[in-house]
Amino acid sequence: MAAAPSESIPSVNKAWVYSEYGKTSDVLKFDPSVAVPEIKEDQVLIKVVAASLNPVDFKRALGYFKDTDSPLPTIPGYDVAGVVVKVGSQVTKFKVGDEVYGDLNETALVNPTRFGSLAEYTAADERVLAHKPKNLSFIEAASLPLAIETAHEGLERAELSAGKSVLVLGGAGGVGTHIIQLAKHVFGASKVAATASTKKLDLLRTLGADLAIDYTKENFEDLPEKFDVVYDAVGETDKAVKAVKEGGKVVTIVGPATPPAILFVLTSKGSVLEKLKPYLESGKVKPVLDPTSPYPFTKVVEAFGYLESSRATGKVVVYPIP
Repeated sequence: MAAAPSESIPSVNKAWVYSEYGKTSDVLKFDPSVAVPEIKEDQVLIKVVAASLNPVDFKRALGYFKDTDSPLPTIPGYDVAGVVVKVGSQVTKFKVGDEVYGDLNETALVNPTRFGSLAEYTAADERVLAHKPKNLSFIEAASLPLAIETAHEGLERAELSAGKSVLVLGGAGGVGTHIIQLAKHVFGASKVAATASTKKLDLLRTLGADLAIDYTKENFEDLPEKFDVVYDAVGETDKAVKAVKEGGKVVTIVGPATPPAILFVLTSKGSVLEKLKPYLESGKVKPVLDPTSPYPFTKVVEAFGYLESSRATGKVVVYPIP
């Protein structure tokens, strides 16, 4: 295995950990001496620079997925951006010193890693990582993987293609902001509509939405116009199925799903990030950070509290990791 000088990789590191299920404000604790994970042959060790939080993090902590979860204790954090400091013997894409980013968990809810990104060091499978776009900061890169990959997979499952229209429910959220951009700039949608609260409508337009719908004042399902694709990022498939054209597709990431809507869980792939790299480097697709970001590493519990309040616009990021 290639590695940085051994003295530069400690045996223990600082991390946020929970040892029982519950609300993050109750169970998440700072631990200054957690063992640095050992890497497998197809993994790299990353010195974490930034991490972002996702709803799956606090839902996992609440025990929603405990039947398929990995054993406690757990360091949360799916999204990571950092620098490779050690590579396994079978790794071919990365070398020590590479700046990388990715969603650590290929399968989000089945045996996710116990060593997440809210630590100084984390281990990651080569296949979930990509090289960080050079024009993006670590903070920006950390905000992307789970959200942008989820947006991409849903649009593929819905078979969105050039000339089709799409309605995005929850357009100002972490996933929604990327659905709008990918639909417009990658998939070539003829019309992108999206819902948000009043003060977030301008953001939707900035991201590429042709129609910004204020859900506090309008019922999208009652609009005379119907859409080829409805992408539900908030859990309203009972209404979403009323807004789709006959023969169209509804996809959702929040269950339960009202038929014919399709509920899916992301499969994390570094290859998707590599595919989207030209759009990120050209600026056609941009990271969207919540104005409160980044949170310092010492304020992880506060960052989770804010995310759990459902007020976040775009992504909540933690930086710098010590």
